[in-house]
Amino acid sequence: MSVNLTLLAVMGALYACGIYLLLERSLTRVLLGLMLLANATNLLILATGGYAGLAPFYAKDTPAQDYNDPLPQALILTSIVISFAVTAFMLGIIYRTWVLARQDEIQDDVEDLRVAETPSFDAEDDAEIPMETSEFPLTMVGGDGRSVSDQALTRSGGESAGSTIAAGAKRIDAIDAAAEEQPGSQNVTPGPEGGVK
Repeated sequence: MSVNLTLLAVMGALYACGIYLLLERSLTRVLLGLMLLANATNLLILATGGYAGLAPFYAKDTPAQDYNDPLPQALILTSIVISFAVTAFMLGIIYRTWVLARQDEIQDDVEDLRVAETPSFDAEDDAEIPMETSEFPLTMVGGDGRSVSDQALTRSGGESAGSTIAAGAKRIDAIDAAAEEQPGSQNVTPGPEGGVK
């Protein structure tokens, strides 16, 4: 296969101009850059098809290498349709931007700038988390979680019941409050349906 240097030079110039325009802040220039990129891609696909040949119809006396490859033509047709749709979409965005803001340039978003300037360290999110984060006044003592206070709390029956803790307007035993922190609370009685009364 031979390469047409003129097509390659034009394609390279179109790609260079298209990428340059695509990096601009004006939506009209971005649209022109997309159109140049689409045309450069069409030339690239056309260059891969080689020189023009015979129409791709079957005949017994024509050798296969004399036929024209129909695949690049189908790909170019698809590329034209896609670039037309993207162009129409960009024209709609440009028109809407002009109606709303009377300007064509993309402005920096204030929220994006604030997020970009925020340091990656957040004092609240990256702080050390204590072992017990409960809102209850009692803390779990011991790695097993069975001891509930710094003094031995036991149930009645000759043993000390421990201190009391203020819970709203009333005071409750510390062991009952500690039992509330543990799974399977012991301070509620199940109702007839299995729920809590």
